[in-house]
Amino acid sequence: MAMIQIGPHKLPARAVLAPMAGITDLPFRRLCREFGAGLTVSEMLISDAALWDTRKSYLRLAHDDNTPRAVQIAGADPLMMADAARRCADMGVDIIDINMGCPAKKVCKKAAGSALLREPELVKEIITAVVAAVDIPVTLKIRTGWSRDQRNGIDIAKLAQDCGIRSLAVHGRTRECRYLGNAEYDTIAAIKQAIDIPVFANGDICSAQHAKQVLDYTGADGVMIGRGAQGKPWLFREINTYLATGKLAAPATPGEIKQVMLNHLSALYRFYGEHQGLRIARKHCAWYLQELDPTTGFRGIFNRLESTSAQQDAVHHYFEQHEQNLEEAAA
Repeated sequence: MAMIQIGPHKLPARAVLAPMAGITDLPFRRLCREFGAGLTVSEMLISDAALWDTRKSYLRLAHDDNTPRAVQIAGADPLMMADAARRCADMGVDIIDINMGCPAKKVCKKAAGSALLREPELVKEIITAVVAAVDIPVTLKIRTGWSRDQRNGIDIAKLAQDCGIRSLAVHGRTRECRYLGNAEYDTIAAIKQAIDIPVFANGDICSAQHAKQVLDYTGADGVMIGRGAQGKPWLFREINTYLATGKLAAPATPGEIKQVMLNHLSALYRFYGEHQGLRIARKHCAWYLQELDPTTGFRGIFNRLESTSAQQDAVHHYFEQHEQNLEEAAA
């Protein structure tokens, strides 16, 4: 299949990383790219640039030399969204992504995120303003609708294409569903049939086999991986291998998981500093070990550690003990 193209940017793979607040920081984006993510998008940035002069916003805008560099913005005021997009472009951003998919109450209370799906005219105003403000591609992330009774994803998708959106990611749930139940892909398939721009299917994709099933079922150009990549950045490698060869990649070994964890922890400490870095490391540790340590015994210990060196020593010890347990079980 031909490469996915967003404006002038040809993506090297069909699996891309979803923007996730509090998760897709620069260290995690780098890690996912190393494992083959075709595109990574920053954490959501509020459109009010007057509030960008904070450490939190500074870190969210941090980037490296890898391109294309994509930043997601969220808001409900067309002029403010256009200004935010313009400022991002001036900082060297390659792709602007508009968030109309976040179901979080604090976002929807401001009539942003997926709340916008109830107001097609405002959607049109925002997209039109942002596209006109910049010379770089603008993409959009939506849900299938506001509620089961208001599943208007197809209409929004057509509107978005007409207004100049260059690719569309669709989460297979309504805002009402939040993250409950199972994602549905019928609406995504219908959206793909209705528009010509690249479509990324999103929601509940946690394995290479499921990624292919979703692509085959929906006809989507690519898949957008969110929660499935938490603690499993090698999922991109697995998807790429399966799509290219039809064969499953070798699973990550405990030794590889250990090394990825240690490298990720070190990157978090450097990026955030020790105090904040070791706290952010706790949630990532839980995700990495959700299969190896289902009882959460080690994770409970790890969460009480108060220094970066103690965290790294604990990871070393955990995997040494894990290897010893495997050897004893095989004896």
